[in-house]
Amino acid sequence: MRRPEQRIMGGKKSGSPPCELVNVAYTKESEPPVKSAAMSDQNYRNLDESDSADHGSKQDISDGSIEPIIEGEPFTSYFDEKIAIPEDEVHSWFSFRKLWAFTGPGFLMSIAYLDPGNIESDLQSGSVADFKLLWVLLAATVIGLLLQRLAARLGVVTGLHLAEVCNRQYPKFPRIVLWLMVELAIIGSDMQEVIGSAIAINLLSVGLIPLWGGVLITIADTFVFLFLDKYGLRKLEAFFGLLITIMAVTFGYEYVRVRPDQGKLLKGMFFPYCDGCGTPQLEQAVGIVGAVIMPHNMYLHSALVKSREVNRSNKKEVREANKYFFIESTIALFISFLINVFVVAVFAEAFYGKTNAEVHEQCFNQTSGGQSNLFPNNTDPLKVDIYKGGVVLGCYFGPAALYIWAVGILAAGQSSTMTGTYSGQFVMEGFLNLKWSRFARVILTRSIAITPTLLVAIFQDVEHLTGMNDFLNVLQSLQLPFALIPVLTFTSLRPVMNEFANGLGWKIAGGILILIVCCINMYFVVVYVSSLGHVGFYVGAAFLSIAYLCFVAYLTWQCLVALGMKFLECGQTYNLGLTTYPELFLLNNMEKEDLPTPR
Repeated sequence: MRRPEQRIMGGKKSGSPPCELVNVAYTKESEPPVKSAAMSDQNYRNLDESDSADHGSKQDISDGSIEPIIEGEPFTSYFDEKIAIPEDEVHSWFSFRKLWAFTGPGFLMSIAYLDPGNIESDLQSGSVADFKLLWVLLAATVIGLLLQRLAARLGVVTGLHLAEVCNRQYPKFPRIVLWLMVELAIIGSDMQEVIGSAIAINLLSVGLIPLWGGVLITIADTFVFLFLDKYGLRKLEAFFGLLITIMAVTFGYEYVRVRPDQGKLLKGMFFPYCDGCGTPQLEQAVGIVGAVIMPHNMYLHSALVKSREVNRSNKKEVREANKYFFIESTIALFISFLINVFVVAVFAEAFYGKTNAEVHEQCFNQTSGGQSNLFPNNTDPLKVDIYKGGVVLGCYFGPAALYIWAVGILAAGQSSTMTGTYSGQFVMEGFLNLKWSRFARVILTRSIAITPTLLVAIFQDVEHLTGMNDFLNVLQSLQLPFALIPVLTFTSLRPVMNEFANGLGWKIAGGILILIVCCINMYFVVVYVSSLGHVGFYVGAAFLSIAYLCFVAYLTWQCLVALGMKFLECGQTYNLGLTTYPELFLLNNMEKEDLPTPR
């Protein structure tokens, strides 16, 4: 047998393919072996720097030296298949055939930008601030694109998604805490999807199906959609594309029906201003950022890109995959941005500046008083949510506008339900090396998500049900650092990413973006807690904040070391590949041929 030469941090270069993940055995004096597990749990070990000093001789493990063992690439995805990428020698720089082959993961990722929580944030933005916060939506989408790029590159270059890398690189306690935090984010997102779907079903049935009935229906429909797995990966991606198309058509219809002022729309989108804005508008701007950038979406996207067949031992193919995935993500998020703009513009044009009394009178005349009781007969500014938004559209633009709105919300809820299911699967497999069927996974998370939602739907009214979205947005905002900090950390490490590691510009820009996003969302949390107005909540929030900030500080410390601030190193940081002995590393010189050496 022959093995390729290898390169270790601080060692010599060799001619081995760099994008192969290497499983390295410990010496006898090092840590005890990790137990063997499924394909996502490989025994990454410390590699002695002295191994690179002698390429040709077989090493004697008994004397303390070690010998690397190259194993196959771990593959965990929503199918045990990969989409082949066609060759196109004619169009070497850009090929539509190749772009089509890479199309899919980015659109599934973009659905998180169109879930019911985002739609509600959009309509509230329009009704509260007119067109003045469209530039915030644009900026949040661009920031989201840049962060998604990092997640996709991690999956392409390493062949591991973010949860798998966290599992290998962080110590046990931080790993468990990370898993719990991401699970909370997924459950929170799942609750928003259940709420949105239940409201849509209630609107479509003209109230015949109560909200609690809609909540129960969302249990069954998720399992129905999961049967699409049996029909192949491309068909599943096409189905998601259909749901996005339904959202574009339905919300686009509302846009055409209302006919917003295009001049005000463009001004609000490209001129960062907010003339005459106060606290409500500022809070809404913060809410937009919190709703757009979803923590579990980083874990999802880094896993979805593994569904394409990319030879990671070939630098050209890796670079090409990164390019096409970025183009596809840009297109997908551009479409999701347009759909969000449709919703903002409709409510900005039709309902900005409206009072409850005006809407009450209009609904009383239009529906013979049937829906007017949703809006108190006073002069307070109109406040809308997903449910009231559909009702008020029906009052002003006819029943067709209400039903089309409900269809769009239903498509948003169902599509994001599916992607949330896959996120949960990847996170559980990656962090715990635990293989559950999708059905068992859905039963667990959907049960956790449905129980409080169902109780509120039975014993409270639609006001309390839609009001849960505010709490869920806060919950997911709290989880953002637990996705953004790790993805910046690992994509900045050369032992993990090799020459595809973030450069200085990306490190600085990524750090600033993450700092801005985290600060904005922490402000959002503070505003929400302050509005609760109970001393018990303040005391509880204080204790939780101390533990929360300590863990965020730990992740930040590791990230700063990865970004190059070596003076912060202390203790054993090998778990992040920050020393001479990385657990996870890539070989160098992709384009060189393997140099055979006797064993």
